[in-house]
Amino acid sequence: MEDITIHLLKGFCGLYFGDNPTRGVKLFGEPDEKEELTDELLNEKSTVYHYWKMGFSLFFKNDENKGLHCVEVDNKDAIVLGEKIFVLKEEAIKALFKKNTFPLTETEQHAWGEKRLSFDEAFADLYFENGKLISINFCTPDYFADIDKLNMN
Repeated sequence: MEDITIHLLKGFCGLYFGDNPTRGVKLFGEPDEKEELTDELLNEKSTVYHYWKMGFSLFFKNDENKGLHCVEVDNKDAIVLGEKIFVLKEEAIKALFKKNTFPLTETEQHAWGEKRLSFDEAFADLYFENGKLISINFCTPDYFADIDKLNMN
């Protein structure tokens, strides 16, 4: 398998948003676990392929296309925007995203200690614990377009 590379707005490694689970299995093998999730907000179901040993999960919509729409990564070797992101400090991550035209949009500190940085133009959320990056969630812009449509109704 190639490097663990996050292609913001496009996909993950050689798997692109909209690709089906069969393509994911071809690239990464069978997942360690499959899970069915329901998004109450959108009233949509997803099938999640967890690759625990490789440090990522792939979210496929349960519609006719079964397309990849979100990825969660906690693999410490992951590359984002040309950098091994998990070795960077928070300020360096903000600067990296800003340099690549993805300004910080929102910061949220949770009571249980986790901190979220959102980069809306990249459709990415980064989660920190005790000052260290612990995971990255990123989605296809189409996923958020569906949320916007729902909010308009």
